[in-house]
Amino acid sequence: MTEKIFTVLDLIDLELKEHNALNLRCLGGRKGLNREISVPELNRPGLALSGFFDFFSYNRLQVFGRGEAAYIQKLEKENNFETIRQMFDYSIPCCVFTHNLSPCTAFFEIAEKARCPILQTELNTMEFTIRIIRFLSERFSPQILIHGVLVEVYGVGVLILGDSGIGKSEIALELVKHGHRLVTDDSVKMYIVDGNVLMGKGENEKVGHHMEIRGLGIINITRLFGVGAIRDRKRIQLVVALEEGNSNKTYDRIGLDEKSQEFLGISIHKLEIPVKPGRNIPVIIEAAAMNERLKQMGYHSAKEFNQNIMNWMERETARSAYFGSEDII
Repeated sequence: MTEKIFTVLDLIDLELKEHNALNLRCLGGRKGLNREISVPELNRPGLALSGFFDFFSYNRLQVFGRGEAAYIQKLEKENNFETIRQMFDYSIPCCVFTHNLSPCTAFFEIAEKARCPILQTELNTMEFTIRIIRFLSERFSPQILIHGVLVEVYGVGVLILGDSGIGKSEIALELVKHGHRLVTDDSVKMYIVDGNVLMGKGENEKVGHHMEIRGLGIINITRLFGVGAIRDRKRIQLVVALEEGNSNKTYDRIGLDEKSQEFLGISIHKLEIPVKPGRNIPVIIEAAAMNERLKQMGYHSAKEFNQNIMNWMERETARSAYFGSEDII
């Protein structure tokens, strides 16, 4: 899925909350706020300030901490701004000063001439780095949008798939009534974090916690059930594919025939659940979620059942062989 260009202005306007907030404000270079941020990495420009530009990662967001700010003060005392001018000859997306630090007037003038935004945050360098990398990693990770419903059931992220009209939203509504949480209805945006964790969230955070129920219309889950009935995003750990019951199809009745579905190169355990009159699908999904948690803890019910049957058969075979043999004495 192609996303629009991400600019410095978009970075400033982000509505991140609490432990994700960047608290950025623009100090200068506003004419360059439309500059694109194209890579999810940062750079500390200490070597560039000293005049070493080999391998200068100019296309990254430049972070100035106390060390860089102190070096700029040293250059100011020496009235030597040549390396700063050379640095701004490169097309830098923006410069961010942490700890509420601010550069000297000459630095502002050079940046303004180069149309490079100068930003400031009260966060310390380490905390800002953690937060911005976390955001940029998500923003630039591979993403896809699929039709489905994502719910959290007993702590497990369950992605419910199925043809339109099969009852995905109604099943999710029943799960919410049972105390579980809705992540998003109808469309799920998937993305990868940490290289191998598949996350899901709503395509639009403003409407993600609304649900369409045929015959009823649009309902607001947050208003009806409270904030405890929703969450913004969740790791996807189980896929439940709903399909019309087919008497000609053989469904797994033991649990040894495990299937999976791949999204963005990550394989997720998949269950195919036939929908028939009289089947309590929400309860089945609850049991599936609890069973998935047991598997993650190292306990596999179907494998244990199969092993118990094999042990029983071996004992019965040995017993029959023993009592069926003739007494030699």
